Amino acid sequence: MLAAAATAVVAALAGCGAEQADITKPVKPVKPAVPEKKVVYGLPGMPPVLDSKDVYAADRPGKLSPVVKDFPSRVYVPNTESDTVSVIDPKTFEVIETIPVGREPQHVVPSWDMKTLWVNNDKGNSLTPIDPKTGRTGKTVDVHDPYNLYFTPDGKHAVVMASLDRELVFRDPHTMKIDHTEPVTCYGVNHADFSLDGRYFIVSCEFSGELLKVDTAKMKVVGQQKLPFDGAMPQDVKMSPDGKKFYVADMMADGMWVLDGDTFSKPTLLPTGKGTHGLYVSRDSKEMYVSNRGEGTISVFDFARDRVTKKWKLPQGGSPDMGGVSADGNTLWLSGRYDSEVYAIDTRTGVQIARIPVGTGPHGLAVYPQPGRYSLGHTGIFR
Repeated sequence: MLAAAATAVVAALAGCGAEQADITKPVKPVKPAVPEKKVVYGLPGMPPVLDSKDVYAADRPGKLSPVVKDFPSRVYVPNTESDTVSVIDPKTFEVIETIPVGREPQHVVPSWDMKTLWVNNDKGNSLTPIDPKTGRTGKTVDVHDPYNLYFTPDGKHAVVMASLDRELVFRDPHTMKIDHTEPVTCYGVNHADFSLDGRYFIVSCEFSGELLKVDTAKMKVVGQQKLPFDGAMPQDVKMSPDGKKFYVADMMADGMWVLDGDTFSKPTLLPTGKGTHGLYVSRDSKEMYVSNRGEGTISVFDFARDRVTKKWKLPQGGSPDMGGVSADGNTLWLSGRYDSEVYAIDTRTGVQIARIPVGTGPHGLAVYPQPGRYSLGHTGIFR
């Protein structure tokens, strides 16, 4: 009876037109869809964005441009009160040369084409060029109030942060002749970073606690806002790898302001430590090192987790300020602004490797060369 019933069910299914699966035929695997790469329409003349999800994709360990691959590895330290640049050999951790420059050198800045290092002699109203291949200085160029120096992503202009003059001065990147002067109403323009597409940049105004948004091609201020903190003193500016956020260090608010650059939204504060000052992205684009000058520490911010995951304390304290990451990504170099010294920190462990005496008032040191295709300025923002 059971066998007869089963036969009847099979016959009924066949009568309904049900198809039998051919289990002898191999099933062809379905290829996973390949996600389309997002095309970034950058500032005309700017080198193409390599990865829309990682603006620092060209900064991988040891990925040196042919332009700089034969340059000796050095750390250049501008001493604001000694009017010199101390040159450190990172292999021996020793000062191998002291170069006299103009009055109050604030930063050592790699040029857009990466062939020249410009020393910003702020009170000396000049720039001193250094050939990073030979270590020799060139003829000083007259530039008024060059507190800091940046380069537009297309390489067309140098942008002088004329802090006391209250101006953004767009100049020829080689001769430094003025192309356009953009007056600002805030006080103390000092640091900046460019958007993923290079079409605008965010500027911090230290003495009035404000931020500016500047149209790169038009060379015009298109946005301005006051930070929501009484006595704010914004410093370094850095963009997230995916280009969605800007981080602004604030030495009085003791943390980083986080905002959307596209909408120029109201920023929120992410605490990091006392006297937050410099911001440096790791070679794998996963973390950012935040120097806290007021407490002698470095906070490690994780981009994916959106929080500080570690804090490294300098033995015997210190005043970690500006600096950069070594070409291999293993060492973070920072100037000790008020201690006439430079710190070398192992980025894998947070351990201080060396503490090197330099001149008085060391500030915007540059580690050079570094990976990347071109420089946006400051102590080394590479794309």
